[in-house]
Amino acid sequence: MHERAGQPAQPSDLIDVDQLIADYYAIVPDVTNPEQKVIFGTSGHRGSAFDGAFNEAHIAAITQAIVEYRAAQGTDGPLYIGRDTHALSLPAWKTALEVLAANGVTVRIDARDAYTPTPALSHAILITNGAGSSGGVVTEGPGRADGIVITPSHNPPRDGGFKYNPPHGGPADSDATGWIANRANELLAEGWEKIRRVSLEEALAAETTGRHDFLSAYVEDLANVINFDAIREAGVRIGADPLGGASVDYWGEIGDRYGLNLTVVNPDVDPAFGFMTLDWDGKIRMDCSSPNAMASLLSKMGDDAPFDIATGNDTDSDRHGIVTPDAGLMNPNHFLATAIHYLFQNRPGWPADAAIGKTLVSSSLIDRVAEGIGRTLIEVPVGFKYFVPGLVSGTVGFGGEESAGASFLRKDGTVWTTDKDGIILCLLAAEMIAVTGKSPSQLHAELVAQYGASAYARIDAAATKPEKAKLAALEPSDVRATELAGEPITARLVRAPGNNEPIGGLKVTTQNAWFAARPSGTEDVYKIYAESFKGTDHLAEVQAAAKDVVAAALNG
Repeated sequence: MHERAGQPAQPSDLIDVDQLIADYYAIVPDVTNPEQKVIFGTSGHRGSAFDGAFNEAHIAAITQAIVEYRAAQGTDGPLYIGRDTHALSLPAWKTALEVLAANGVTVRIDARDAYTPTPALSHAILITNGAGSSGGVVTEGPGRADGIVITPSHNPPRDGGFKYNPPHGGPADSDATGWIANRANELLAEGWEKIRRVSLEEALAAETTGRHDFLSAYVEDLANVINFDAIREAGVRIGADPLGGASVDYWGEIGDRYGLNLTVVNPDVDPAFGFMTLDWDGKIRMDCSSPNAMASLLSKMGDDAPFDIATGNDTDSDRHGIVTPDAGLMNPNHFLATAIHYLFQNRPGWPADAAIGKTLVSSSLIDRVAEGIGRTLIEVPVGFKYFVPGLVSGTVGFGGEESAGASFLRKDGTVWTTDKDGIILCLLAAEMIAVTGKSPSQLHAELVAQYGASAYARIDAAATKPEKAKLAALEPSDVRATELAGEPITARLVRAPGNNEPIGGLKVTTQNAWFAARPSGTEDVYKIYAESFKGTDHLAEVQAAAKDVVAAALNG
């Protein structure tokens, strides 16, 4: 923990925004350097212009690769493009638009020349492709829309990010991202200057470039997802902090449109994010699930709190942070379980057999809630993309992951977004108060009384690159241990039980505990997620035993 974690950023903590943008254009990546190649992780390509990892050449090449990919897939409808408030997002948006226009792609940019939350872009794609109509969403073929989101999510101000959402509206799967990344690197090797482009002025004036009012379309449709009447009539006092991100204009519009007692706590936008408090490691990071990054908002929620609920969103608004006067910042796992329990009792329009989706590193309290309310649980690997088919079809009512990302269906049981939507999760917290008269943290306490309290944590353990590769390729038979922290092992998983997809690591369960080990994609460590329903001391035993189990499997 950094000595100034949770304290306001100082001038020495801030990036040189002008230099960052200059480096975006000046530094040409070395394609023989693995750290400067295009690499698509679970949330697209990310990096910093300072490091030669997110520069004009990368964005031109990725955009050209997307042009070719969507053509090969028969996708020729409008491509929606949005950006967040990071300093590199606007330069990348300009580069992408220049390449898209030169290739004759029909593009839709924001009508207000402003910022676009990830869920608003997912919503636009789905509406164009049939969401809310009797025909439902069509996710392939001529005329289908897709999109590009330019954001590194909650990453520090020095970073940029670039993500492709195909016609299903959610994150692209590994087949798509792998093809796009490989083609982009080929284009870089061939000479990125050869990529077809026009000037920004020509791109903006092109017949193929149109405008879409992301904000109005999204906000006006929210009434089909959230019970605003209850929130308004109960007079729930909401404090919404965009953390300087893309939802900054959306929250004010939501309050005005639905007559809510809603205050935008901090309406400032600053590409250096100088108003932030430092995260656990002393970096500026817009992580709405971190008490250090949320320290300013937390300081407003004491005994005489001006709000019944305070909320935060990360920079592209796909994550949620929930703050209550009685408990402070809720653990994301606690809120997910509480949201699930509430929604499946307060959405009579949802299909009677709609399932609950969770990633396999999310709390087992969700498993117990699902069993208690008689709903099927679908456990998938890490990655929101795995919830997309169920959300599109309406067979999954709620999909959520432990990193404070989730989405759920409209009131009528049809798809809302297929990417994470931090805005509706924050609004849901207010709806819970209005309908039940209890805060989400109080509702969580009731679940704990019924299903048991758990201790949950994630830690890192050292691992070499060969060890990480072996961990990702383990088989259940490689785990010879029969017990974990004093309890018999009940399952050894390398594939997710909900869809049989590889988890890229290992999960071991007992009656009252579990751990999952997954290699880091960027550091020489592997991540250990663990939970125990027998207390914090037992959790520590599980974590220690997990290292032993993994070491034995790797050395076996």
